[in-house]
Amino acid sequence: MHGFNIAQLLVDGIVAGSMYALMASGISLIWGTMRMLNFAHGEFYMIGGYTLFFALVALKVHPVIAVGLGLLATFMLGVVVERLIMRWLLLRAEWEMPTLVATLGLSVFMQNFALRTFGAGDLGLPYVVPGVFRIAGVVLPGQRIAIVLVAIVAFAVVWSILRYTKFGVAIRATSQDRDTAVLMGIDFPKVYMLTFGISVALAALAATMLAPIYSVNPWMGQRPMLKAFIVVVFGGLGSLEGAILGGVVLGIIESVGVAVVSSEWQDVIAFAILILVLWVRPQGLFGAKES
Repeated sequence: MHGFNIAQLLVDGIVAGSMYALMASGISLIWGTMRMLNFAHGEFYMIGGYTLFFALVALKVHPVIAVGLGLLATFMLGVVVERLIMRWLLLRAEWEMPTLVATLGLSVFMQNFALRTFGAGDLGLPYVVPGVFRIAGVVLPGQRIAIVLVAIVAFAVVWSILRYTKFGVAIRATSQDRDTAVLMGIDFPKVYMLTFGISVALAALAATMLAPIYSVNPWMGQRPMLKAFIVVVFGGLGSLEGAILGGVVLGIIESVGVAVVSSEWQDVIAFAILILVLWVRPQGLFGAKES
């Protein structure tokens, strides 16, 4: 391969990995705080895509405002879902299986609701960030540059919240020991509600960046969610650092692998990595072994 081809593969891998990392960060955030897996995460991604479409096409608002509306709508929906469905399940003694079944059911419901409401066709979107840049032989579409930059900003914001705010302290305390956190005066239902909202908003953010490149349809969140779960296993459940690094590494490996073999092997490569990690290091790169 020529040098510029390798550079292009790395850039493409980082772009894809940034999306994987955004999706995986939300899943890791929920697991780290609430100890549950959200199998409807991809459908919240879908909600972000549809909201962006109607904000840009129907309301004709500025792209930045459209992205903001996508985040806000998905965050609010996440808050409602947590309050009406997840909260009372998480308070039960045996909550693991009920929450899994509930999120699977929610996934099916949201997909079919979108299908009945918007139809099965793909909805195209204009680029939020148009233009193409070429640097040293590397092609950099503006939309893909925006994906990486937005992901970096999102990670910085989430990291800062977790490390330097009272809410972040409450999240970390609740994740370590909920009962002790309650004794310290932490309102864990509020922590759960906001954490769930933030996590699904991260999925919506990924959708608002990727929907213009691909399209919007009722099943658009399935593949990104599967890749996000692979990244979560790779990086370690509940680890934000693992989600970020794992997403970028998976994106680069897929990009190089597709160039060496073919695009038909992209998902095979991803799931081969999943099996390898489960075999060699089940807790992931940054996960801790269970005692």
